Amino acid sequence: MCGIFGYVGKKNNVAQITLEGLKLLEYRGYDSWGIAVKIQNSESRIKNSKGKNKFIVEKHVGKISEANLKSSAPIKSGSILNHKSSIAVGHTRWATHGGVTVKNAHPHLDCTKTIAVVHNGIVENFQELKDGLQKKGHRFISKTDTEVIPHLIEEFMGTKRSLPADQSRHEPYSNRIEKATGKTRRGFTSSVRDAFNKLKGLNAIVVANAKSSEIIAAKNGSPLVIGIGKDEFYIASDLIGISDHTNKVVFLNDNEMIILGKNIKLLSLPKGRTIKTKIEKINFKFEKSNKGEFEHFMIKEIYEQPGIIRNIAKNYSGKIRKMSSLVERAKGIFFIGAGTAYNAALAGSYLFSRVSKKHINTSVASEFNYLEHFLNRESLVIALSQSGETIDVIEPLNRAKKRGSKIAGITNGIGSSIYRMADFNILLNAGTETAVASTKAYTAKLSIILLLVFSIINKLKDGKERLLKVSDEIERLLKKENLKKIKDISKSLNNSDTIYIIGRGVSYSSALEGSLKIKEVSYKYCEGLAGGELKHGPIALIQKGSPCIVFAPNDETYESIISNAIEVKSRGGMIIGISPKNSKAFDEWIEVKDIKDASFIAQIIPLQLLSYYLAVERGLDPDKPRNLAKSVTVK
Repeated sequence: MCGIFGYVGKKNNVAQITLEGLKLLEYRGYDSWGIAVKIQNSESRIKNSKGKNKFIVEKHVGKISEANLKSSAPIKSGSILNHKSSIAVGHTRWATHGGVTVKNAHPHLDCTKTIAVVHNGIVENFQELKDGLQKKGHRFISKTDTEVIPHLIEEFMGTKRSLPADQSRHEPYSNRIEKATGKTRRGFTSSVRDAFNKLKGLNAIVVANAKSSEIIAAKNGSPLVIGIGKDEFYIASDLIGISDHTNKVVFLNDNEMIILGKNIKLLSLPKGRTIKTKIEKINFKFEKSNKGEFEHFMIKEIYEQPGIIRNIAKNYSGKIRKMSSLVERAKGIFFIGAGTAYNAALAGSYLFSRVSKKHINTSVASEFNYLEHFLNRESLVIALSQSGETIDVIEPLNRAKKRGSKIAGITNGIGSSIYRMADFNILLNAGTETAVASTKAYTAKLSIILLLVFSIINKLKDGKERLLKVSDEIERLLKKENLKKIKDISKSLNNSDTIYIIGRGVSYSSALEGSLKIKEVSYKYCEGLAGGELKHGPIALIQKGSPCIVFAPNDETYESIISNAIEVKSRGGMIIGISPKNSKAFDEWIEVKDIKDASFIAQIIPLQLLSYYLAVERGLDPDKPRNLAKSVTVK
């Protein structure tokens, strides 16, 4: 999680550039934000600054999207964000260590205020490092793990020690090795390298040096991408952060460190050997999201689904056929994903079994490390991820690659970590998904899986026809008269403490996804269950008025799931049926027409809408749920 942005170059409006870059990365975290800029020689008169060539920092709790340089709030008159400088780093936070406070917001500085650090990850040994640094006189302000990093770099550099009077000040700061009071003063580059090597866990750091006007970044886990302009460099957590400025990029790999100043230099870690910098050209323009006529991004993205599904139906045949060949050749196929992506993977395993008679292993990505032992060179691991940066997916993929397994990626993030590490990719092309709770990326994944299944049985044309019908059905569900019913049901759900959703077969995955959506955006407790599991314990929770949403498509599960609905109803439960036909078991019925094997895609739309309207009914922001972030890059 967390969004990182930095700039070094000839422009002097870097605070504004950084602010706008961070706004594009806010989906990665929105608890708090901050920006550090260097005080130039001519600007040392700035209030509260103590001398030139140091950093001053401005931090705020809250969402950076609400910040505006041209307004008086939350940015005050005279803010450092209006300060002219040539180097800046910024951060929008998803809190891990330390509460959501101004002091805990990034960037963090060393004691001399010449080193500024922003960070994504968790320093697992931070307490041990902090204890040692405090004993050496370093002063800590925050409760975060991140703050140990600038102080550790400062300690390696020895910047608190006085220098001999005859020591030259003209040699580049990052390359100096100086002697002071009998101890070696290291250069900036070697100090950052040694500090990073001390950190335990998966981390990405961006370190700015006010004295040398350099930025150094290093990573092991969380993503970083560098943009190369004319006499300037950008750095961000995601391509979208720099896409407006340049299409020439360097993707930083794990255990690499990059130095950005007047030039660019790439080093391998832990030893710091120089390696060749691979500059790539990205011919892809990121769509800037705006709500248009919609109140929230979530509802806008729900409405975008018919067009996305039509595009997949009409334009994906070539990619689907290539991927189906991979599936046919593999001996042992595994779907992995996290959260919504896992629910799509589970749906795929049911669909493969029913339609193509193929066995697909499915695992929650974070648990796949414990199921990897039978992977080999003939295995195929298919990773599903909207962002392509989910660490719980990336980590098992790295382990699978070590075992020689093939990797296929189904993602929405061009240039993402999963995209780059996969042997074969299919992009969702769903456009930027700004709302944290995934909607359009989910149905895009389901659509690709459906085509893949039908391609394997040589009936790709049938799969495409079903997808076009799904698109039509979603458009029907989004008509005013259907929305009114769903809004009314959401109002009744607001009075309930707990909501239950049941399904069987592929609809079990819909029950899990529906319950996840309700939890994510409305904060109502909702449990998704396989219909047959009710009687093995959960039915004890049913009482008068307990709402239970039932997926009852016209397939082999229909009779059994209706029986489960009656079991709940007979104990006082209130049944909301999502089905192509009404049933006496239903107290409320939302019609989703029968589209045979593609019905499972259309039937999730009422749950997306119920989740959205329930959040709005409760006065919540469905786009930015508390405690969540779009891209989960910490374990």
